[in-house]
Amino acid sequence: MSTTAPSPRRRPVAPGPMGHMGMPGEKSMNFRGSSRRLLQVLRPERVRLVLVVLLSVASVALAVAGPRLLGQATNVIFNGFIGSKLPAGISQADAVAALRAQGQGTQADMLAAMDVVPGQGIDTGALGRILLVVLAVYVGSFAFGWVQGRVTAGVVQRTVYRMREEVEAKLSRLPLRYVDGQPRGELLSRVTNDIDNVAQTMQQTLSQLITSVLTVVGVLAMMFWISPLLAVIALVTVPLSVLVAAMIAKRSRPQFIEQWAWTGKLNAHIEEMYTGHSLVTVFGRQEEAAQVFAERNEALYEASFKAQFISGVIQPALGFISNLNYLVVAVVGGLQVASGTISLGDVQAFIQYSRQFTQPITQIASMANLLQSGIASAERVFELLDAPDQTPDPLEPAVLPRPTRGRVAFEDVAFRYEADTPLIDDLSLVAEPGETIAIVGPTGAGKTTLVNLLMRFYEVDGGRITLDGIDTRDLTRDALRSQTGMVLQDTWLFGGTIAENIAYGVDGATREQIVAAAQATHVDRFVRTLPDGYDTRIDDEGAAVSAGEKQLLTIARAFLADPSILILDEATSSVDTRTEVLVQQAMAALRTGRTSFVIAHRLSTIRDADTILVMEHGAIVEQGSHAELLEADGAYARLYASQFAAAVVDEV
Repeated sequence: MSTTAPSPRRRPVAPGPMGHMGMPGEKSMNFRGSSRRLLQVLRPERVRLVLVVLLSVASVALAVAGPRLLGQATNVIFNGFIGSKLPAGISQADAVAALRAQGQGTQADMLAAMDVVPGQGIDTGALGRILLVVLAVYVGSFAFGWVQGRVTAGVVQRTVYRMREEVEAKLSRLPLRYVDGQPRGELLSRVTNDIDNVAQTMQQTLSQLITSVLTVVGVLAMMFWISPLLAVIALVTVPLSVLVAAMIAKRSRPQFIEQWAWTGKLNAHIEEMYTGHSLVTVFGRQEEAAQVFAERNEALYEASFKAQFISGVIQPALGFISNLNYLVVAVVGGLQVASGTISLGDVQAFIQYSRQFTQPITQIASMANLLQSGIASAERVFELLDAPDQTPDPLEPAVLPRPTRGRVAFEDVAFRYEADTPLIDDLSLVAEPGETIAIVGPTGAGKTTLVNLLMRFYEVDGGRITLDGIDTRDLTRDALRSQTGMVLQDTWLFGGTIAENIAYGVDGATREQIVAAAQATHVDRFVRTLPDGYDTRIDDEGAAVSAGEKQLLTIARAFLADPSILILDEATSSVDTRTEVLVQQAMAALRTGRTSFVIAHRLSTIRDADTILVMEHGAIVEQGSHAELLEADGAYARLYASQFAAAVVDEV
């Protein structure tokens, strides 16, 4: 093995999951652009959306015809009532002339506009036929509306399904740099809460918006058909309603943005405090955590209250305008009936239409505020989808030789987390197949960074890293990582059986292979004490096993994968001393013929390493075997002496 040590550089603080408690300031929402993009998401459903529109047209057309038919029923009743009050045997013209002779011109005009037969009461046959038609019309409107709602639900859920798939695929393409720079709770809020809000917004607005617009058009046409004068009076209130709704929506928009931003911040804090609950309790920071929660909860309350209160003003404001419109229409309509211009049934139908006319306008205005919230969430999801992807794999990737030897070389590698703060410059080293390379040094020296570069979790800024002479950037990430087994200090298990957790990295692993890996890592000895053995189910926190046993399970998982390169990042940190000896023996057998990188703070675990690298500030300052470095009496000797002295103090 050979190295070239660069001059020492100071490492910047790398962003991490706990590194950004706050959120960046929210930019102004691009409502039009985000709305257009959300419509593009619906493009695969355009055929069904056309069907939704046609069903809505049918449903609205029948619903709009209802009041007109009921107006005819009212005319039949009213005409029959007036006809029964007139003497039989005379004509309608005679009755009108008699009223005019008596000086009752208004009543005469009203009677002249009616269709009555003096002496004849209500035509129940005609009334019954009209009511049956009305019933059929409303049943048909309901049926079309029900089918439209079902189709709309399918459109929305399929769209959201694809959006979730797209987000899931995006998460797999995001570079580690982006994930490390985001609080996990904030990221989860975008993936869950914001997508759910988009789904709810589309479900509530898609069909209702189409229905409301069609209702406005249909009702307006019927109103002009019945009475252009009354229609113009009713339309006077529309600009006022639109103006009021627009003013309120403009004020509510930033509040909805603030509401969802604080939702993400609060979720991030809850997630961090939940995962670190034991540490929060041990260090007595419950009050501080509760204070931060209270502050963010209060901010969320204020933003939500303002958003909901301001948007809630729309309904009563437009309701007041609607009532004024109703009052004017009723008065003018009554005067027209009295003058014989229109019939009583037409006025009744027009009043119903005026109610139907203002109701969808109010709904559209209310949906505008719901859309503000949904678009704000959609924009947050789009921001995640627009985040830069990791560098794509080459179109024609190189192929590793079989079997892979595991020779790793760093050639003049340079890397920095921040563009203006160098961390690693001109670092070169070679790890021959079968060598065990231990990397030690103080916190922040760049030990884990070296491993992250090898695994291509981060990309090098300069130089290159090769595996068996092939630049790792010429390989697909899957091909590179399939040759690597990794055991981290922070263990990760998933909900499932112990056998499934061990076999996680190997498709089709047999029970015999799982047991063999468990025996090699001394997992078998504690698994057989469990009631269900390898079929014992554990959750993602590994509640059924201890911290040391969880670490052993992750080691067994790496052993079963049988990689050509091993990366052990403080892999024995949670293992007791006796188990550590057993694991070290198993590792020694496993490392035969494999290149191993071992990051360790406990120097007692890497005494048998072929080469030990001592790193400080991103530079390799010493290298050699355990005995050689102790004899050199340099940085490694000082680290070893400090740990040995600490051990002696502990024993005393």
